[in-house]
Amino acid sequence: MSAMLLNKEKWSDFVGMLAGKNLWAPRESDEGLRFVPVAEGEVPTLDYNNTRVPPKEAVFPQTETLFKFKVGGKDLEEPRPDQDAVLLGVRPCDARAMHIIDELFSWDEDDPYYLKRREKTVLVGLACNEPGLNCFCTSVGGGPVSTEGLDLLMVDLGEKYLLEEVTEKGSALIDEVKELLEEADDNSSKQKDKLADEAAGKIKRSIETEGIPAGLPGLWEDELWQRVSASCIGCGTCTFLCPTCHCFDIQDETEGFEARRCRMWDSCMFREYTLHTSGHNPRPTRSERTRNRINHKYSYYVDKFEVIACVGCGRCINLCPVNIDILDILGQVKEEI
Repeated sequence: MSAMLLNKEKWSDFVGMLAGKNLWAPRESDEGLRFVPVAEGEVPTLDYNNTRVPPKEAVFPQTETLFKFKVGGKDLEEPRPDQDAVLLGVRPCDARAMHIIDELFSWDEDDPYYLKRREKTVLVGLACNEPGLNCFCTSVGGGPVSTEGLDLLMVDLGEKYLLEEVTEKGSALIDEVKELLEEADDNSSKQKDKLADEAAGKIKRSIETEGIPAGLPGLWEDELWQRVSASCIGCGTCTFLCPTCHCFDIQDETEGFEARRCRMWDSCMFREYTLHTSGHNPRPTRSERTRNRINHKYSYYVDKFEVIACVGCGRCINLCPVNIDILDILGQVKEEI
């Protein structure tokens, strides 16, 4: 893995050279900090812990048109192919989340909408020197400098960024901005390793996951699901802002004779998610829906793809309006097992 250095004095030039590539970076919005396209002349900063909305929306939009049609007609108008994109400043946990859900979208049938965007997107990561209060990435297979899912990793060394290429896409991006870079030396690599060790040591929350995937099915009728879901208000924040959640609904919308088929994020924490036309609902209360959420991430997905569908980003803990804590739930699961 080759490495280069970018002096922060050249940051605006670096951003400018990427700006013509449909560049996305974190920016404050009405919905909080999220990845958005960078406007011409704008120079984003990377002084943040993590975004409120995960960058998955760049490849899996919250609402997207699958195709348009005329009511009563037979012709379908498919959307234009998405252009190449660069996501700048993706945290390792969010890149790893994309890598995890790649498996789902290319499982029994390829999802062309997701996979085309994913193929055209370059993920430029930013290592975590200061993990958040509720981060627990090291408990689920990740880490502050993990490169899983990334094309290029950036490490903040103070006055410079260390850039390490991970994939051919990352190598190609480095070639395009090479005039701004300088070769990294051994001291830079040692500094990176030191920062990585320090960052890992700052992660104060953890859970031992061994035994959880195998033990969860045995707790199907356990009283703990009622206990841990008692305060849940069913808002869906824990799923909408989770980087690995991927559930969606598909609807046809019409206005006059113009129509479109679209899909949008959905949540297994909503009552309507499993409501049958007959009126029957196999998950009628928040207890069953909480049980499904935990089982999906820590048991079902493990059975199917051999990886836990949680990256320890802490969003569901930080943003839950009633302070439900997934680590607390998992701790109780361990006790019951």
